[in-house]
Amino acid sequence: MIRRVFDFLSFLFPKRCVFCRKSCKDGLCGDCQDTLPWREPPDSDGVIAPLIYRDTVRLALHRYKFKGFSGCAEVFGLLMAEAVGSREIDIVTWVPCNFFRRWTRGYDQSERLARVVGKRLSLPVERLLRKKRRVKSQTKMADDKARRENVRDVFQVLRNPEGKHVLLIDDIYTSGATAGECRSLLLSAGAEDVMICAAAARQMKKEGTP
Repeated sequence: MIRRVFDFLSFLFPKRCVFCRKSCKDGLCGDCQDTLPWREPPDSDGVIAPLIYRDTVRLALHRYKFKGFSGCAEVFGLLMAEAVGSREIDIVTWVPCNFFRRWTRGYDQSERLARVVGKRLSLPVERLLRKKRRVKSQTKMADDKARRENVRDVFQVLRNPEGKHVLLIDDIYTSGATAGECRSLLLSAGAEDVMICAAAARQMKKEGTP
């Protein structure tokens, strides 16, 4: 009986592709799989990210981050885990949002991604960082220097990562100011290595282009 109820609900509310919103089986339709702006390779600039932050990827991440589409974490987390592959990692953690953001959204978007990635890679997930206070939105900063200043002394290390190979999860990587600040803190606290992984990152300029 319970299975029939779930089948009926699935018929009424079918899964949709997180990018184009068409009905599909597993959250990523075949058309989007063929046409999404994949990063090749996903860590060409030292940051692991399966997708380029533009077009439908940007819209999907905004729905996930700002409009309560928390289920998108499963698809993004799977893609991130595939991009990470078999690298040497001891622990997964994330770039935390502050309490107010978590409360208003109902979840910490980077934490959800981290837990999906950790589950997919069979790795422990721990909260190593805390955001001490609210700051201005990074998207409103004039340039990369202003973004770095905006997040200076904002985060605090909660647990000692000494000797660990850490995978640091963020939702979107643009200037790298926020994730870079967290990475520096973890390295200063004794982490052996900190790799940054995001669901999407800005497209890197080709060599020779202005």
